[in-house]
Amino acid sequence: MADYEHIIVQVERGRARITLNRPAKRNALSFALLTELADALWDADDDKRVHSVIIKGAGSAFCAGYDISPGVNVPGGDTPRRGGGLYQETTIDDDIWRLERTQRLRMALFDMHKPVIAQVHGFCIAGGTDIALLSDIVIAADDAVFGFPPARDLGSLPNQMWLYNCGPQWAKRLLMTGDTITGREAQIIGLVMKSVPPDLLEAEVEGLADRMALIDPDLLAANKRIVNLGLELMGARTLQRLAAENDGRAHLAPGTKRFRRVAKEQGLKAALTERDRQFGDGRARVDGPEIRDAQGRLIET
Repeated sequence: MADYEHIIVQVERGRARITLNRPAKRNALSFALLTELADALWDADDDKRVHSVIIKGAGSAFCAGYDISPGVNVPGGDTPRRGGGLYQETTIDDDIWRLERTQRLRMALFDMHKPVIAQVHGFCIAGGTDIALLSDIVIAADDAVFGFPPARDLGSLPNQMWLYNCGPQWAKRLLMTGDTITGREAQIIGLVMKSVPPDLLEAEVEGLADRMALIDPDLLAANKRIVNLGLELMGARTLQRLAAENDGRAHLAPGTKRFRRVAKEQGLKAALTERDRQFGDGRARVDGPEIRDAQGRLIET
């Protein structure tokens, strides 16, 4: 088994568990982590003992997005020199090149033969949703939090599986505001397959992996592949490539440039605070009216 720095891999009882292991950063995605994740996924796909893969996060969250801290994913960090990043100006082709490079790593989830179950607790935000929604099945805690707040002023989504899971209207509602929903609400709109009470999440996921362990891996692969081919016929794989290019386009928006300027001059925390304070609690309501107080927080009715 490979020696990893940013993930933990366990293989037993017909499954590979891959744990994102940057808990102090809420498992924020760096290029190094994504590289290790892709390598571990392909290793699991090649392991005859493995029938399915479980992806989960260490600590309090599944994944709080991409790591955009200074010095990470920029030249001198852990990504190729052409990468650029939040704090460095690049051409649009450099930007798209960087986005496509990381996308190829994530697409292992979709392209590998064996099924992947995302076990989501806590925050599943921004890049965390890219990992979860490229998995084959998402099972979440009722109180998990799903959303893509960077769509407010940092670009568009570099992956786009929201459309295929929750449909165009909810995809637009959530992506045009960056508002979040709970795991329970995500189940209602079809963004995830199921949500369960937090204390039952692991048992629910492991139980499904137990059942998959009873099936010939070649048959699991055949049944995953035919569904994913159907998604490809509906344009899903092409849309992922277009999503990366579209994110490069969105990075040229005046609002995005302003966020980058504030982050560079005042720090990332200040830029995020300025962005999100206008949105109150940042929540959407799936069922029932959205009535808010003067600070933009949802009022329970």
